[in-house]
Amino acid sequence: MNVFADAFAWLFSPDRWEGPYALPILFGQHMYYTLISVLIAAVIAVPLGWLIGHTGKGREIAVAVSGAARAIPSFGLMVLLVLLLGVLRVPEAAIITFVLLAIPSLLAGAYTGLEAIDRRVLDSARSMGMTEWQVFWKVEVPLGLPLLVGGIRAALLQVIATVTIAAYVNLGGLGWPIIQGIPLRKFDQVLGGAILVAVLALIVDLIFALLQRAAVPAGVRAPTTTRRSRAAASAPSPATA
Repeated sequence: MNVFADAFAWLFSPDRWEGPYALPILFGQHMYYTLISVLIAAVIAVPLGWLIGHTGKGREIAVAVSGAARAIPSFGLMVLLVLLLGVLRVPEAAIITFVLLAIPSLLAGAYTGLEAIDRRVLDSARSMGMTEWQVFWKVEVPLGLPLLVGGIRAALLQVIATVTIAAYVNLGGLGWPIIQGIPLRKFDQVLGGAILVAVLALIVDLIFALLQRAAVPAGVRAPTTTRRSRAAASAPSPATA
C-alpha cells in the first residue's frame, strides 16, 4: 500500500505540473501521437474495409494481412524504423509503427460491419429503386457503424497502450515517467505513470462504449427493459385450473 500512496503523492506533487516534463505536456504528447496515428490508419483502412465488405472480394487477403500486422512486435519495428530513417526522423518512425498497429482493428471493424448486414435488407433497398451508391451510404454505412466504432475503440486502446514505448526513443508521452523511473528505481514514478496510462485507456474505452451503443440505428435496437415489462404486463395471463 505504501507504493500506491507514494505513487499518488508523486502524481499530485506540484513539481509534476510544471516544467518541460509536466504531466499536462506529457498527456498532450501522448494524445497527439495516438490521435494522428489512428486518423492516418482510418484514412487507409476504413475505405478499404468498406470496399471489401461491399463487394465481398479480398476478404481472405485482408484477414491475412491483418493477422500478419498484429504479429509484428511494435517495439522492435519502431527501433528498426528509427535505425532505417535516422534519428532526425524519430517521430515519423513512431507514427508509422502506431499506424500499422491500428490498421488491423479498423480494417476488421469496417468490413465486418458491412458483412454482418442481412442480405435481405440490401435486396429490399435495391428493389425500392436505390442505386448502389445510395444502398451503400443510406443502408450499409449506418447499419455497419456500430462495428466500425468498435474497431476505432479497439485501435485507440491498442495505440494508447503502445505509445508508452515512444519514451524509449525520447518522444515523451505518459510512458516517460515509466521509462525514466525504471533504471533509477523510482517505483512511485513508475506506478504513477502506469496509473495515468490505465486511467486514460479506461476513459477512452468508456466514451467509445457509449458512442458504439449510440451508433446503433434506432430501428434495430433491442427493446428496452421498460418496453419488455410493459409487453409482459399487457399479455393475457394463462388460465388457471
